[in-house]
Amino acid sequence: MAKKSLSPEARSIINSKVSRRAVLAGAGAVAGASALAACGSGGSSGSAKNTVRWGNWPLYLDVDDSGKNYPTLQAFTKETSIDVKYFEDYNDNDEFFGKVQAQLKLKKDIGYDLVCPTDWMAARWIRLGYTQKFDSANIPNKSNILDTLASPSFDPKRESSLTWQGIMGGFGWNTQKNPKGVRTLDDLFAPQNKGKIVVLSEMRDTIGIILRSQGVSLATVTEDQFMNAVDFLAKKIADGWIRGVKGNEYAEDLTSGDATAVIGWSGDMFILKSENEGKFDFAIPESGGTISGDNMMIPSTVTAEAKANTEKLINYYYDPAVAAEVAAYVNYVCPVKGAQAEMEKIDPKLAASEFIFPSAKTMANLSVFRALTPAEETKWTEAFQKAAGN
Repeated sequence: MAKKSLSPEARSIINSKVSRRAVLAGAGAVAGASALAACGSGGSSGSAKNTVRWGNWPLYLDVDDSGKNYPTLQAFTKETSIDVKYFEDYNDNDEFFGKVQAQLKLKKDIGYDLVCPTDWMAARWIRLGYTQKFDSANIPNKSNILDTLASPSFDPKRESSLTWQGIMGGFGWNTQKNPKGVRTLDDLFAPQNKGKIVVLSEMRDTIGIILRSQGVSLATVTEDQFMNAVDFLAKKIADGWIRGVKGNEYAEDLTSGDATAVIGWSGDMFILKSENEGKFDFAIPESGGTISGDNMMIPSTVTAEAKANTEKLINYYYDPAVAAEVAAYVNYVCPVKGAQAEMEKIDPKLAASEFIFPSAKTMANLSVFRALTPAEETKWTEAFQKAAGN
């Protein structure tokens, strides 16, 4: 494919700074429309000819002002004649996996040609043999992946996965309640935040940030170190410092005033900051934050024809101009080299955002939580859930 430039739709999205939440709220939610079109999910009879069925997380792809059309997907279809059925079917990694695992075991179609599990779940898919290796000839843009994301422990040669978006975990806060900011655990647990702190239900981010503050490397964390961090979390909950352990709902707690400081995600905090005139802010902890990714992967049950079409789609999204268009909307870490230069042509301020294009200095202070064995995953998750009150 020829190198692209940012589309008129991308320019519109960037220039208007349209709120993705407001767009979806006003349009009645794209997810519902896509689900209706597919009778719930991708279906079970296999992908139709020249069609790719993509299961992804909500609010994770550029959408126009109507909330009904995905500009980059429409451009891909126009260019290739491949139709993409897009489903916002991810709410939780375990929940999604539970929905498709039985079919994967039986080697039957799961209703998706492209899935987007988070790193630790991607490791499970690969370990269980539930993914296919890419035909690299079909994904020449694969070489555009950022060097820092190119060799994860679960897929060192990126043979079965490519990062869709990167996710930075750190501190978010209400700037009026925390005028000096939140950059350490001591700042987080300052008196003005007691009873108004929310932490993420994503274990690797919340415990990962606690571990970093305790001087522990996430690449080599032991069970004793992990359990010590869980005990720290449990005590803070018991002592009334933490009001909740939540997923994306923490953003609602911040906007309502129920929370004044959080362990949260960069993309959400970017939106909150831009929508509330600087009332909220985000920072990577001084002791270090976390980084993970959601990954484009092709299930083992996908046919050869659908696999080739899916690889064309993956390659398309690794074109720097297309990646920049998505980045302008989703505001998470863009994994594609060259996308920042494309963004600079349109909006230098957005191109300079550490939320989307973190500098080398920022990236050096972010760590990936190491892969866990199946036994560790079970035991550690149970300990975390117990501490969280689940």
